[in-house]
Amino acid sequence: MTSAGSNNEGSVPVQPLIDSAHATDGQTLKEGGDGNETGAAEQKAPPAALLRLRALAAHRWFWPTAVLLGYLAQTAFRLSLSIHNYYPSVHADEDGYLAIARVLAGRPASEMPTGVIIPGGYPLLISPALRIADNPATAYHLIMGINAVLNALVFPLAFVAARRLGLARPHAFLAGTAVALVPPVIFYSQFVMTDAVLPVLLLVWLIGMHGWLSPGSLRRRSLHAVAMSLAAGYSMATHDRGGVVVALTALVLLVVLAFGWAPRLSSAAGIGALGVAFLGVKLLASYVTSQFKDVPGAGVGNKVFDNLETRKLLGTIIVRTFGELWYFMISTYGLGAIAFVLCVVAVFQRRFPVAERVVAFCMVAMLCGTALASAAGLADDNRVDNWVYARYCAVLVPVFLVAGLAVLFRAGTRSVLRLAGIGAVVLVVAGLSVTEYAGSKLNVWIIPWAVPDAQFLASTWDGLHMGRTTLGALAVLAACLLLRVAGGRRVVAAVVGCLTIFAAFATVAVTDNVAEPHSKTRKYESVGLAKEAGIGKDDSVILDWDLPWGTRMSLAFEVYGGRVWTSNVKHGNTPPEQATAMLLTYPKPKEDAAKDAKGKEAEPKPESSWEKPLPGWHVAKYNAERGWVLWRKG
Repeated sequence: MTSAGSNNEGSVPVQPLIDSAHATDGQTLKEGGDGNETGAAEQKAPPAALLRLRALAAHRWFWPTAVLLGYLAQTAFRLSLSIHNYYPSVHADEDGYLAIARVLAGRPASEMPTGVIIPGGYPLLISPALRIADNPATAYHLIMGINAVLNALVFPLAFVAARRLGLARPHAFLAGTAVALVPPVIFYSQFVMTDAVLPVLLLVWLIGMHGWLSPGSLRRRSLHAVAMSLAAGYSMATHDRGGVVVALTALVLLVVLAFGWAPRLSSAAGIGALGVAFLGVKLLASYVTSQFKDVPGAGVGNKVFDNLETRKLLGTIIVRTFGELWYFMISTYGLGAIAFVLCVVAVFQRRFPVAERVVAFCMVAMLCGTALASAAGLADDNRVDNWVYARYCAVLVPVFLVAGLAVLFRAGTRSVLRLAGIGAVVLVVAGLSVTEYAGSKLNVWIIPWAVPDAQFLASTWDGLHMGRTTLGALAVLAACLLLRVAGGRRVVAAVVGCLTIFAAFATVAVTDNVAEPHSKTRKYESVGLAKEAGIGKDDSVILDWDLPWGTRMSLAFEVYGGRVWTSNVKHGNTPPEQATAMLLTYPKPKEDAAKDAKGKEAEPKPESSWEKPLPGWHVAKYNAERGWVLWRKG
């Protein structure tokens, strides 16, 4: 089994599985072979067109060109889904990243909508858009382009990962295409969110780790170790989940150094790179903090540990962890469950090479650690997405899906069915644990944006139906297995091709039924109000605490060149001197208000929205129906 770049690198977890299958299935387990195939002498000669295609593929330029064209097609597909977006709609995540990108682009600081400092790694990547554009709509369009370019890198990296799993180039190309098109990979790239780039960083991290621990020259292994550490460090600069990546990387570096599983110089290179990356993370965080001096740190890690130490919350946290794992497995159509079981087996089987055991351990630890941390860190309210949430584990979908597809391509029939059976049991048990524990809480407050894959698989967009979703995921998996068993390994390419079409269809459906409707519901508060009120991009605006939350979040970006403050001015706070406008809530009628001839309460005047206005301020515009009044100075 070979990697994409070397013929002497170690195999990955699928190889020992294949060896085992060879002993029990009695099949020919060479690439593309299967137990129900006839001997080579009895096979017909390949068609002339196929021979010409093979000759073309033998050229050195063919596969690099094919991968490049595939990457460009993936980028174009993403652009077709998101390039029309021009304002933030996922509050307060997008607004916080945009606020940090603003200062990293050299623009003056404004209010931090999230109320806490969040990592600046992703805002650093999108900051060129805010440096170039002179208005918020253009900046957002450019960010969608940056997201598409970065997120499409999942495809070539999945291709490399599939090659490391021993797949032939055509099969790796198919697997990479399918992996890069599934909704969990693309959905979040349609918004200003770190999840557009985190899957790319985690693929680089694990590919680098595998290359470092596989046989090869010292130089090659050192470069892989450096790539692994830098990717881990940047993931920490991008999101709190990256803290788990850095912790696992540090653990692996120390263990490998202690046991001598890799050349010590390569391990030292990895440790040095991790140290440099960690220092860079701290410097970036320090700079961002200095731009928002009165804003505290997020403190997510503290909340996680505090909740884990609270005994009465442990049951809820454990069940929510199962909910995270359930959602992860259904969003990969059960193939992620197959990969999960395979990785657990690999960790405890010494017949697997060190590189595969370590990578498998990190995959399982990262998945379970992320699920546990997010379950413990989420708020304790009735939101359904606190029980089953799509986002946090979605960054691991590509690497697990690659491993699951590799099993279809390479393992024997009995081994595939065995892994699929155990994986299906894990998926069902995880789902049942949530439905039994949470019960009616799963129907209290449903946000489609938080569970898009589940709604697609359940063939409904009106809520969360865990039973139907589970059956939908298992139906897709069963169809793949049925074709695999009936046709052997020679039909797997066709199966993965069909899965690719299905993934693309699912992504388009989720975009049309979740992403776009969600964005449209936020349009007025994001751009409509500012346009109607005449708030310009260079204004400096005071926002009333009583305004709708989404309005306060989005105006931090729409006031592109000026800044915003949230302040209780109408009840006595002094407005900042540089403020040019103030957006207050329209006053409500008082209980003892006078009534007109028809007995209706007289509508209050917009001037009464600020009982004691300061000299020089006046009402400029208002909308009683929408509930706002704009005051201007001068």
